[in-house]
Amino acid sequence: MNLILQLTTLGRSPGCRSSGHGSGDDDTLEIVTDRESRRLSFGSVAADYDRYRPAPPPQALDWLIPPDATAVLDLAAGTGAVTRLLIGRAARVVAVEPDERMRAVLAARCPEAEVLEGRGEDIPLPDASVDAVVIASAWHWLDPERAVPEIARVLRPGGNLGVIWVRRDSRVAWVAEFNALSREAREADRAPDALATDAPTAVGSRKDRRRRREVTFPPGSPMSSVEEHTVEYTLPMTKDDLFGLLGTYSAVITLDPAKRSDFSQRARDFLDRQPWEQTDLPMICRCLRATRLPGPTS
Repeated sequence: MNLILQLTTLGRSPGCRSSGHGSGDDDTLEIVTDRESRRLSFGSVAADYDRYRPAPPPQALDWLIPPDATAVLDLAAGTGAVTRLLIGRAARVVAVEPDERMRAVLAARCPEAEVLEGRGEDIPLPDASVDAVVIASAWHWLDPERAVPEIARVLRPGGNLGVIWVRRDSRVAWVAEFNALSREAREADRAPDALATDAPTAVGSRKDRRRRREVTFPPGSPMSSVEEHTVEYTLPMTKDDLFGLLGTYSAVITLDPAKRSDFSQRARDFLDRQPWEQTDLPMICRCLRATRLPGPTS
């Protein structure tokens, strides 16, 4: 059973404190530090993240990884769900992850990989050292202006950048209702003024989330146009698995205790109403691919 929904207290990640009240630059700093806090919140539930978060299907990596790859990088690797799928696809598999708590789980679960501290904006690898960079469900946490030059730097010409998002298929009625629970948690954790305006650039707004799922490159980047491929698949999940899964999202992790308790009860009530104990959860994996072109990174 996932515990994060039952916690009564949860601190921010070390070094990621909100700036409190203020305006102008202070407001900008508060948004940035809140985003950083969310990005690093997953480490507080690293074991549950590894247990409950769904991995992409192997067919996604078949399409993203060059068949002759000798070295591949899982960037923002989390606890290594994709890293484990990369083993055997290249002689060298490197996983880069900023959170030490996530890295600890990753290293324990996937000893065959080379696990390094780093982030998309500062990759600890030499120039032209890998044939593929894979980023799964993490592109929206990166700053493309800084990350894309780093990705292009470590990619060999002809190598691939692969970006993956997996989501539950809301065309199924009960899944749509389940997904609505996640949206409710996200809305509950947003500031009231952000809810009122839903400004296009507000962190967490619908337009912001859509924008961050668009893979675009800074002008002059030596990357090809982006190709897209979709894989539909299913995963066996119990009610407890689904309950645990909800507790691995940043919007739930960072809820205050009262809101988290209410959310937990509504999630459990919804699952208790379902006529099954285990089901095949329909999933959609969206894959985006671009090739490193010859030429300098800038």
